[in-house]
Amino acid sequence: MFIVKGTIAVLYIAVNTLLCCVPIYLLAIPRALVPVPRVRAIIGSGMTRVIDAWVGGNRLLLRGLSISRVSVATQLDEPLGRDRWYMVISNHQSWSDILVLQDTFLDRIPPLKFFVKQQLIWIPLLGLAMWLLGFPYVRRYSREALAKDPSLRRHDQEATQRASEFFKERPTSVLNFMEGTRFTPEKHTYQQSKYRNLLMPKTGGFGYVVAALGERVHQVLDVTIVYPNGAPSFWEFISGQCRDVRVEIASSRVPSELFDAHEELPAEVRDTLRTWVDTLWTRKDQRIDELRKAN
Repeated sequence: MFIVKGTIAVLYIAVNTLLCCVPIYLLAIPRALVPVPRVRAIIGSGMTRVIDAWVGGNRLLLRGLSISRVSVATQLDEPLGRDRWYMVISNHQSWSDILVLQDTFLDRIPPLKFFVKQQLIWIPLLGLAMWLLGFPYVRRYSREALAKDPSLRRHDQEATQRASEFFKERPTSVLNFMEGTRFTPEKHTYQQSKYRNLLMPKTGGFGYVVAALGERVHQVLDVTIVYPNGAPSFWEFISGQCRDVRVEIASSRVPSELFDAHEELPAEVRDTLRTWVDTLWTRKDQRIDELRKAN
């Protein structure tokens, strides 16, 4: 049964992606050629609706095949809206996190855009479509490479700043998996992370986006994803082997010091950001324990 359900899901996602990528390509051509901001904004809105259609199609898949039950709990200071900018941060355990987050936020906030590893641009259809939509592609250098050549940090910083200029054009939700990679016990041990259920957060990309967008960033949505029976592989998720997902969303205000920083983040601002993220990560770590015990 799992093999049948998974095969149907893979074929469905492939067709849904093809149907949505074609109009994105067609809209991207006039958007690149027309210099009139108003026209570009209208075309950009059309591309946003295509993203909504793709996510909505995937939602139909999750519901139609009863792939998984996603339970969502919120603790928000005010209602969410599609006409605002948001930073969304989340723990990261599986590629299925993307489907879960997109389903959770569909029609509640602008479509999610997130940092993508540069190698993924070669994914057929989807890689190019994400680039055209302004997803920031980053290289993710190893600690050893950065120690040998610190100037490599500028590559990802510049890519993030270019993407942030694109984000300014219309309300956007920027998703940042602060751990930078999916959690595994091996990575946790290698990092010697001080958190029980999380890898050490990387704050640079988040800080650069907020500094670039300034006070457009309405609030931060801190998302905690828990798979009570263990994080599934993408195949396990879409084939219906992950029956339950818990999602909690809490709102938080960005440290105001970030709004005054621009292309560079002064040392004192980076320290403030790290302290703020550590507070969120400590709370998230504890909450993951509590949700797992409650299962």
